[in-house]
Amino acid sequence: MSHGTTTTRLRVRGETVAEYVPTPDLDQRLSPRPYLHPVRTLGGVVVTDILPEDHPHHLGVSVGVQDVDGYNLWGGKTYVRDQGYTWLDDHGRIVPESWGRQADNGFGQRLRWLGTDGQLLLTEDRTVSAGAIAGRDDAWLLDFAYSLTAPADRDVTLGSPATNGRPDGAGYGGFFWRAALGTVRVLTASGEGEDQVNGTSEPWLALVGEGAGGAPYTLVFSGLGEGDVWFTRAYGYPGVNIALAYRQTLTIPAGQRISRRHRVAVVDGALTRDQLAGLS
Repeated sequence: MSHGTTTTRLRVRGETVAEYVPTPDLDQRLSPRPYLHPVRTLGGVVVTDILPEDHPHHLGVSVGVQDVDGYNLWGGKTYVRDQGYTWLDDHGRIVPESWGRQADNGFGQRLRWLGTDGQLLLTEDRTVSAGAIAGRDDAWLLDFAYSLTAPADRDVTLGSPATNGRPDGAGYGGFFWRAALGTVRVLTASGEGEDQVNGTSEPWLALVGEGAGGAPYTLVFSGLGEGDVWFTRAYGYPGVNIALAYRQTLTIPAGQRISRRHRVAVVDGALTRDQLAGLS
C-alpha cells in the first residue's frame, strides 16, 4: 500500500529497491511528510515499516522533528514539560514544492516545512540516490542528503522530547529509519544494545534484523553531522535516528541552513562486526 497519490521508484541493477511517496494522504496528527517505503534488499527482503500499531506516525524512512518552533513535524503526541506526552493541535506537514533531477537511481526535490496554520517554517532541499556497491551482489547503498534553510526574517529552533524535559534521553528528530517489525540487534564498533549506543557519535551504526519469514538483513548507517548523535531503539520497536537535538536545541539562524548527508548500506544476511566496518 502506498498511502500516497504518486510513487517514485529507485532501482539498482534493474531491481526496485525503494519506493518514495512524496504526498501521502494521512491524518494531520501523523504530521504527513514524504517517505521511502517499502525499502528492500537486493534479495527482496522488506526492511522498513509504515504506520505500525505502536507508533502510527513512523513512516518508513523519513525526516521529521517533534519541535520546530513549537510545531510538531514528527507526528503523534507532543512531549510537554512537566506533563508528558499530550495530544496538541500543533501538527505541521512537509510538502513538495518542486522536483529537481529524476532518474531510475534517484531524484532531487525542494520541500516546504509548514506549521499547523500553513506558516512556512523551513525550506528543505533533498537529494536521494541508490547505487550498487562495488564487488558486492548482496548489498546496495542509499545516499540521502538534505539541507534545512530558515526564513530570511527569523531564526528557527529545533527541539526534541529530551530538550523539552523528557528525562530518559529521548532526543530524537531528523533522519529516521523505522525498521521492519521483528527482533533486531544494534551495534557500533565499540558497543552493542541501545543502552550502549544511544547518545554516541561512532562513525557507523548497524542494525541486524529479520524480515518476513525470518530472512536476515543488515543496515549500516553512517554520516553523522557536526553535533549529531545516534538514537536507536531495539526493544520497544526497531529503528535508527540520526538525532539533531539529542541533548540541546539546534537553532538555524535567519536565512542560514544546516546540511546533512547520510548513507545506509542495505545488505542481505546478518553481518558480523568485523564485516561491518568495510561498509561504513
